[in-house]
Amino acid sequence: MRGFLFAAALVALATRGSLAQAPRVPVLVELYTSEGCSSCPPADALLESLLHDQPVAGAEIIPVGLHVDYFNSLGWKDAFSSSAFTARQRSYSPIFGDDNLYTPQIVVDGRAPMDGTKGDAVRRAIEAAARRPHLPVSVAARIVSDQVRLTISVPPAPAGAGKIQVIAAITQDGLSSVVTRGENNGRTLHHAAVARTVQGLDALGAKTSAVEKDLPLGKGWGQSGLRAVVWLQGVKSREVYGAATVLIGQ
Repeated sequence: MRGFLFAAALVALATRGSLAQAPRVPVLVELYTSEGCSSCPPADALLESLLHDQPVAGAEIIPVGLHVDYFNSLGWKDAFSSSAFTARQRSYSPIFGDDNLYTPQIVVDGRAPMDGTKGDAVRRAIEAAARRPHLPVSVAARIVSDQVRLTISVPPAPAGAGKIQVIAAITQDGLSSVVTRGENNGRTLHHAAVARTVQGLDALGAKTSAVEKDLPLGKGWGQSGLRAVVWLQGVKSREVYGAATVLIGQ
């Protein structure tokens, strides 16, 4: 009997170890935010905690903070904002509806939008996303002169799927601003995973392929806290089929 119990304990330990070592499923979390939005700082803090704490078992949370520009006329110009990020948020309108785009807004794996301050709802959405199948994608990144060179491995397009585009981004952690006007006047705002650039690349083809792409390195960025993020997104469905991230080497 003792021998049976000992063997059962070994099996349980082995099973527990194999579960602990199971790879996390990459899940893309987009936050649409603005330094001119008084309700956005808690969402920025949530995004930072998702990055550093990785609180969802089974998920590798890949955050991207996209600062929109439609608050810039209200007294404070967000230095991290871009009309391209506003256009990206609006690209979800055929799926979510024109009246369902706002800040702070989180979109998990290109699916239903949610209030970017509702941590419990966001974590539940990440858990659900991690249970869905994802396509494998990998990225390596290094700085070459004034560019970031990405080497991306992508799978073939799944049979029956619509067009799936490869999207590449550079994000940066550890950024902050002292706001002197607008809704956040007098506050020092801290940001993680701030999108510096986002570019659409080619669509998935019939075979596994490697893609090399150089993205410009902004003069004022510095080289600390930079990450490359790559994801596969349906052009019409907006669903994210896979994602990967890596710190950018020197």
